[in-house]
Amino acid sequence: MSTGKQLRGAEYQHGTLAGTDARAHLLATWGRACAYCGATGVPLNIDHVHPISRGGSSRISNLVPACAPCNQAKGSTPVDVFLAHRPDRLAEILAQARTPLHDAAVMNSTRRQLIAALGVICPPVHAWPGGRTHRNRTATGLGKTHTIDALAVGDLDREHGGRIVRVPARVLVVKATGRGSYARTTPDRFGFPRLRRPRAKRHFGYVTGDLVRASVTTGKWAGTWHGRISVRARGQHSLTTPMGRINVSHRNLRLIQRGDGYAHETRPEPVSPASRKTG
Repeated sequence: MSTGKQLRGAEYQHGTLAGTDARAHLLATWGRACAYCGATGVPLNIDHVHPISRGGSSRISNLVPACAPCNQAKGSTPVDVFLAHRPDRLAEILAQARTPLHDAAVMNSTRRQLIAALGVICPPVHAWPGGRTHRNRTATGLGKTHTIDALAVGDLDREHGGRIVRVPARVLVVKATGRGSYARTTPDRFGFPRLRRPRAKRHFGYVTGDLVRASVTTGKWAGTWHGRISVRARGQHSLTTPMGRINVSHRNLRLIQRGDGYAHETRPEPVSPASRKTG
């Protein structure tokens, strides 16, 4: 969902139709300002960039917030005519109208089939819109994180005592790291084989990706280190630490967890001032 990167702040709060409805998405995208004149602090309507009377659709990228005077003045006028005197604003709106919605289309096309399939495996299965999650979270004064969104999903009957009573202080993070490469050679910058990699994956009882504890008694890196290793045939394995990569003899290592293709760690759950309320 995050295309390989961590979503934070406004990017996660106001992603394309994520966790809210179409109107809230448009207001967040345009900073609660009129798309045509930039006015803020006024009531905003939802206007079609390309009017329906001229063949425009109601897809989200063809909608913008507009103040009442701009909405009335534009009417069914083509947007390039209405904003002919403001080419910079016109270019911004047209760029928004061309934004692809492939991800949203895939989710909408598979949502019902996914719910039906899950209903066969483990009934009952209930589905709620992201707007309800957003309302539950804001009504209870909680901040915006993946964990809190999961807690706020569903029908929270606040009138009859329903509330979120506890937010975890730490969460488990699982990341797919893979099991290494199956390449038999290492290429140079032109793509030609530079050297042949050893066929054996295990050296001195360890394989690349194992989580270990290293006890270094002397030298610059003296101390106890935890991390994942890259094995070497000579037994001087490379250990990844917060301070960088160090070389450690296999005799100074103790296995904590075999590399299974996943990295497991815990991190503190970020708590904003608003998320200290519990209901």
